[in-house]
Amino acid sequence: MPTDTITFARTTVNGLSLHHAQAGQPGRPLMLFLHGFPEFWFAWHAQLQEFGRDHFVVAPDTRGVNFSDRPTRLSDYRAQAIVTDLVALVQALGYRQCVLVGHDWGGALAFAMAITRPDMVHKLVILNAVHPWTFARELCHNRQQIDASAYMNLFRQPDAAATLLANDCAWLRGMLADADGSVPQWFDDATAQRYVAAWTQPGAITAALNYYRASPLHPATATEPGACAVKIDPATVQVTMPTLVLWGEQDRHLLPGCLDGLDQVVPDLRVQYLPDASHWLAHEQPEAVNRMIRAFIDPPAAA
Repeated sequence: MPTDTITFARTTVNGLSLHHAQAGQPGRPLMLFLHGFPEFWFAWHAQLQEFGRDHFVVAPDTRGVNFSDRPTRLSDYRAQAIVTDLVALVQALGYRQCVLVGHDWGGALAFAMAITRPDMVHKLVILNAVHPWTFARELCHNRQQIDASAYMNLFRQPDAAATLLANDCAWLRGMLADADGSVPQWFDDATAQRYVAAWTQPGAITAALNYYRASPLHPATATEPGACAVKIDPATVQVTMPTLVLWGEQDRHLLPGCLDGLDQVVPDLRVQYLPDASHWLAHEQPEAVNRMIRAFIDPPAAA
């Protein structure tokens, strides 16, 4: 996959140096793309190339990940702390607003930014990611989602980084695998080398796991109530801007119950399903994803 139109930069925000990929001309409308776990900026390489044609597109390595700085306190990995990075990044780039796109953890962060700084989000695009209100409910009451999210409590264990990196990152490779355990077509040797290089940056996986450790949203254990102790008033987590959710229906990690009632907290909502895509839909069907995002952010003019 060509990446010759993508360049790289660093921006200091909140005392941290964030590494980010970018494409397109500064001054054009800003699109900010947020990766999830266990990914980094490269999750969006196809979108950087497509939308860089007429936007300024930025995909950061969020704090702790890949080439971005890694703070040491666990509290530094709470969602609201990371959102302050994103707000500061948009401002440092010279913008007051952006189209915000997020997948997985990046989608959770995008929801958090949309909730707390709606003035900075013109439109919101979510790819297989969860709103905190629906996810807290599902993690407490939906046995299938609780089972599907059991990995979260593994990630919270002290030795989790060693487990994930063992045997040439076998656990992490397995997260990206197809349902039958085979290597997905998009994860070719060159892509695998990029991912292993990001995963094996000193301290990077520990920092990425801290996102899970700092979050109260996880299945209950024998000693912790997890999401069942989280009480969220839906009136306080409203997403007011136009929002598009793209949902790969073969997702093994996030189940469709996470979308039930989403319109109660995201009233200007449209959901488009990709029946044959999994959690990794931007890799598996980049043209379809790009087409759906394009139609949402640049709707055709009325005849």
